[in-house]
Amino acid sequence: MPLDIQLSTAAVISLGALIQGVTGFGSALVSMPLLLLFLDAKTAVPLVILNGLLITGYLCHRLKAHLEWEKIGPLFIGSLPGVIAGALFLKEADESAIKLCLGAILTGYSLFGLSGGLQPISLSRAWGYVAGFGTGAIGAAFSAGGPPVIIYTTLTGWPKDSIKATLSGFFFINGIAIALAHIATGLTTGEVVGFLPTTLPGTLLGVALGSLFYGRMEKGTYLRCIYFLLILMGALMIYSSLKGD
Repeated sequence: MPLDIQLSTAAVISLGALIQGVTGFGSALVSMPLLLLFLDAKTAVPLVILNGLLITGYLCHRLKAHLEWEKIGPLFIGSLPGVIAGALFLKEADESAIKLCLGAILTGYSLFGLSGGLQPISLSRAWGYVAGFGTGAIGAAFSAGGPPVIIYTTLTGWPKDSIKATLSGFFFINGIAIALAHIATGLTTGEVVGFLPTTLPGTLLGVALGSLFYGRMEKGTYLRCIYFLLILMGALMIYSSLKGD
């Protein structure tokens, strides 16, 4: 692989790591559209997943005092049947219409949150299973499964460390499952692994810097960062639906 491609890949993934170091999610959202400008999807996707394991593993370690598996467990358990449902739904769904609706919901929710209209509400543990199911289903159907879990955690009123730790723990477990699936299906090739010596140092540096920025944020600023990223995610889904991709 040419050195310029290696370095460009490392720079893009480092930027995604920086964003996720701040918010607890978003590395793939930032890095995938840029990587696809010069890498094929079968290389970019497993590479982002492997670097994502370093990102979420680092965040879990940094936030280990705030990891509560009783919060993460329902999300992960709920996501398992969601993955099956999403895969089955994809066979019959009008993908463009669903992406348009999801994008509109995400954008509207986030704009409402930025306006100060959202207030924490008391959510039972059952809603964790619902959010996990939605994440699994949307992820399997449209490769954009994060929003239900992100919305759920922002509505709980938990401290920002608890929100970020829960997101990181969930995405770490979910990332392991996806990485194993990629290995089992042969998607994680020698070419993908060959990128890792170049990308992993920048990934670690990016997530570490992002975590430093995060440590200086108040909860309100942190939530605004999440809302802005959700707006970006919603806008990308709307754009994709209108293009019919």
